[in-house]
Amino acid sequence: METASAPPGGRIAVSLLGIAQIVSWGSSFYLLAVLATPISADTGWPLAWVVGGGSVGLLCSGLAAPFVGRMIDGFGGRPTMAAGSLLMGAGLATIGSSTSLAGYLLGWAVLGLGMGAGLYDAAFSTLGRIYGASARRAITNLTLFGGFASTVCWPLSALAVEHVGWRGACFAYAAVQVLAMAPALFLLLPREARKAPAAPNRAGAGVTTSRERRTFLLLAAILMANGAVQTTVSVHLLTILQAQGMQLAAAVAVGALIGPSQIGARVVEMLVGDRLHPTATLACAGALVAVGMILFAIGAGPAAVAVVLYAAGNGVWSIARGTVPLALFGAERYPVVMGRLAAPNLVVQAAAPFAAGLVIARAGPETTLEALAAVAAANVIAATVLVLRR
Repeated sequence: METASAPPGGRIAVSLLGIAQIVSWGSSFYLLAVLATPISADTGWPLAWVVGGGSVGLLCSGLAAPFVGRMIDGFGGRPTMAAGSLLMGAGLATIGSSTSLAGYLLGWAVLGLGMGAGLYDAAFSTLGRIYGASARRAITNLTLFGGFASTVCWPLSALAVEHVGWRGACFAYAAVQVLAMAPALFLLLPREARKAPAAPNRAGAGVTTSRERRTFLLLAAILMANGAVQTTVSVHLLTILQAQGMQLAAAVAVGALIGPSQIGARVVEMLVGDRLHPTATLACAGALVAVGMILFAIGAGPAAVAVVLYAAGNGVWSIARGTVPLALFGAERYPVVMGRLAAPNLVVQAAAPFAAGLVIARAGPETTLEALAAVAAANVIAATVLVLRR
């Protein structure tokens, strides 16, 4: 929905960025869910290393995030996100043409740089530049698009693998990024309003006072903790469910509840979220995640209930992690702050599944679940402190 404070073309911005999020998430973060096994079978590369390409991408995305934030702050989202699509296309083409594991991982490194400039954090920052302080509804609407990424792209990826192979699938996604998304983002996104000259003590620093620095560090820790839980569950959910005695088909069916639960929760947030400060929304989302993880850990009730609660919390969390920095630090500093928050969060997301895999191998899924539940519960306390600090 376009707000009164949005410039002409604001509605186009949300729709275009939404389509870009579906394509970009589907051709990066969700890519290996379909392509990992065919890649390993075709090349003979160990599956762990093939899947590790995704971690390389997330790591490079995190390293690029502060730079991306400064670019959006200085030059706007149009050229930055268009460049992100070009980088993603280059990375996908490199992956598709790779003949060695090193070349494959290099492709993921390039793709990761594009992810840093093309996924949610960059899109949220772009909406912040376009909508200013009233970007909350636009951010919510954008996440509704993003929630369909796996629903749309997993079947397309599977179809492409069946007909043209995994390399052809990578080349097809690369062509869409370079020939469609990059030009569309550059030509059709509205130009952001000209920024006022920076104050002498600002200099794009993002946070300036000691109170702001403490708030920033607390928020960064909260986002990192949830990022660790989210990526670990995303990678190891089926393993955990099967360890609890569930058959693979049933585990897949339970896992399929995540997407609809996230979207449903985002719709609810869109309808009633304006009644809460974004920090309160973050705390509520964290509470849902924690309850879901605790139910997982103690084995109380059907696993489907735990998954729905967990996914609903993460669905709202995706919105809150974009709106909380806007509310706490303002639209003027939003791109820089988002970039600095994204960097450690993405690095943690890159490392958490690997670390969790080691814990599962040595201590078992039950211990892993207990640790995740403890992290999620502690995160609710931290989020409550953030609410009280505002």
